[in-house]
Amino acid sequence: MKRVLIDLAYRIRRYAMRVANWRTTGVRTMVFDGSGALLLLRHRYGNRELWMMPGGGVDRGEEVSAAAAREVREETGCRVDGLVALGVFRNASEGRRDTVHLFRGVTGDTPVADGIEIAEARFFPLDSLPATTSRATMRRIAEMIGQRTVSEEW
Repeated sequence: MKRVLIDLAYRIRRYAMRVANWRTTGVRTMVFDGSGALLLLRHRYGNRELWMMPGGGVDRGEEVSAAAAREVREETGCRVDGLVALGVFRNASEGRRDTVHLFRGVTGDTPVADGIEIAEARFFPLDSLPATTSRATMRRIAEMIGQRTVSEEW
């Protein structure tokens, strides 16, 4: 039942954001383990097959770096250390007007999906990412390793 309610809330929120033309501020974090593998997750709502970096919205009055650490912890149970801001991007997909702050950090923790919002969370070597990794995640990785010029678009 929780899964159905979360999916319904997700769809209603997306529709309301598009209609009201809301501006949002969010975070994504590239979290690496000691071997350099990247933490990715799959949600239980929206495109459930898509793997992406942990992230979410910034609460009112919250620092973006604190939001990045909080979202990683809430979604995966991992504490993230050494957070470094990598850039600020515009996301106009799905009719949204988002500002996305990207961070990079490390963890020694083992990810555990919350089972409500997150279906699965695990580390992947950069040369063995899932075929269904999001395009935005793939762009950020290509930029990070110098295979692509940094774009302002998410």
